[in-house]
Amino acid sequence: MSKPNNKYNHYRIAVPTEYEKVITHFYFAENKSNEIITHQLIPSYQTILAFVFGRHLKLTNKEQIEVLFDKCIVFGPIKKSISYSLLPESSMLVANFKDDAFYRFFGTAIIEQSSPIHPDEFLSDNCFTVLWKHLSQLDNTQDRVDFILDFCKPYLRPQNKIAAQLTDFDHPTLNPIKVIADENNQTERNIQLNHKKYFGYSAKEINRYQRFLKAIQLIHEITSKNGNINWFDIIAECGYYDQSRLIHDFRYFLNLTPTKYLKLQESVCNPTS
Repeated sequence: MSKPNNKYNHYRIAVPTEYEKVITHFYFAENKSNEIITHQLIPSYQTILAFVFGRHLKLTNKEQIEVLFDKCIVFGPIKKSISYSLLPESSMLVANFKDDAFYRFFGTAIIEQSSPIHPDEFLSDNCFTVLWKHLSQLDNTQDRVDFILDFCKPYLRPQNKIAAQLTDFDHPTLNPIKVIADENNQTERNIQLNHKKYFGYSAKEINRYQRFLKAIQLIHEITSKNGNINWFDIIAECGYYDQSRLIHDFRYFLNLTPTKYLKLQESVCNPTS
């Protein structure tokens, strides 16, 4: 991400230790210019909750379908690239849910085809509209973050045993579905269904995404040092079978070729930076 300037400020905000298992970070952006500022968002496989202040936030998907939102929205897991546009004199504050945290808050995991919606639709009252009103009266971003975290505490359910095992699995050479199925005397199919239920995506999907994300990280590291990209090194390092597979993933996740992505890096928001 670029450094703050007089027209467009944007940065990540870390969460306290006790929240690290449910929210990876907050993200703040504000547009102080007289023009609409648009950025492309790399898929993160996270579900996000966004609060919008000032004017509307515009979201545009791969099919060029545009949706305008004010106050607050929730959508994800974000599996393919989307564009967001901040209108002049507007800002947004985004909470990025980690792993199964959205399920633990709302009792569901949004699937890819779901459209962005208002978070109150998941609950029996309009508590998020009320939350937005409180936040809109605060001027400091950190105060808003603290208010959101305090508000969310009562809604967080205990983590399911299977979901916890999937979250904490840390054996890269082993198949988590098979290992956890054996440990719990369940079928692999049942563990796969639980993975989809709690996370909103399958283990196969996230493995493919993590390989692609590794490629993005390597590209970012090389270009940040003004180095030249050797695509065959990227292919070998990330475990791609050949160049066509790498290109296919770039088109799938970003609707861009790798070389086109290099030219547009400045306008693409990387979830790892």
